[in-house]
Amino acid sequence: MIALIPGAPAIVNFILFAVLVGLAVGGATIYSVQSAARARLNKRIAAVAGILPGAKGAAGAKAGGQRRKLVQAKLKEIEDKAKAKKKSGSIRELLTMANLDWTPTRFYVVSAIVGLVAGLLYMARGFAPIGFPLVVLAMGLGFPRWVLKKRIARRQKAFTLKFADAVDVIVRGIKSGLPVGECITMIGRESPEPVGLEFRLITEGQKLGMTMDEVLARALLRMPTQELKFFAIVLSIQQQTGGNLADTLAKLSDVLRQRKKLKDKIKALSSEAKASASIIGSLPFLMTGILALVSPNYIGTLFSDPIGHILIACGFAWMGTGIFIMTKMVNFDF
Repeated sequence: MIALIPGAPAIVNFILFAVLVGLAVGGATIYSVQSAARARLNKRIAAVAGILPGAKGAAGAKAGGQRRKLVQAKLKEIEDKAKAKKKSGSIRELLTMANLDWTPTRFYVVSAIVGLVAGLLYMARGFAPIGFPLVVLAMGLGFPRWVLKKRIARRQKAFTLKFADAVDVIVRGIKSGLPVGECITMIGRESPEPVGLEFRLITEGQKLGMTMDEVLARALLRMPTQELKFFAIVLSIQQQTGGNLADTLAKLSDVLRQRKKLKDKIKALSSEAKASASIIGSLPFLMTGILALVSPNYIGTLFSDPIGHILIACGFAWMGTGIFIMTKMVNFDF
């Protein structure tokens, strides 16, 4: 085997080689997961196209083909915007999705303070100075973004939970003779947050003279969920092709509820695998803590010797790769 670090013990070179192999396997896993996500997106295109009702006969087939083309074009437009947004990944967009009235400058200042405080606490505990920049970077850059994304995920989950009920309100309102705008206003006034907030912003945008496509595009920037994307596509296609909007939205509501039902079923079936992954991922840390209590002299060499520091770093890299792969295996996107 090629010596990655000349002069280092063979075990160190072996561990570094194993870490590189693990990273390569992890990269291949990520690529396969993304490929599967693209395949699922194509299935969604077909599903959304099937939502739209068509007429009978040759005219119905022609109208159905036009609707499918419109749906595919609209989905491609939304996907391109999502890719551009993912490439930019600006803090301003994340703060908007989290519904935080912060400026990017304020976020960066708070992140810097958190990182410095964590670094000072690290040094106050008497740990090795070499880890100080790592702690500052992890707590100053990683931790605030992690908290922000957790807030976004909770907000999107709460929105998805009540969104199907909001669509049902629109269906009943249209069948009662109310215009779509009045139904949206009623949802914004009576629905719980964050559904009510998003629909109030849609209503305010329309009052300012924006078109329905424009306000829905802004809503997707704040709440980029698949459910809201389906809703935006249905309204956009209905405005261009016409048709019975109440029936279309009723079918969309049924699709959203079936997605929720499938998600709950997947969560129940994967709970055992998630518990096993949690136990496996926590075992090395638990065993290290037990050994530190039972025989501190035995494990103390690992923390005092320079080679031990390298082994710890390699262990964290290897464990991080394994935990990431297990997380991807037990968390399903559909």
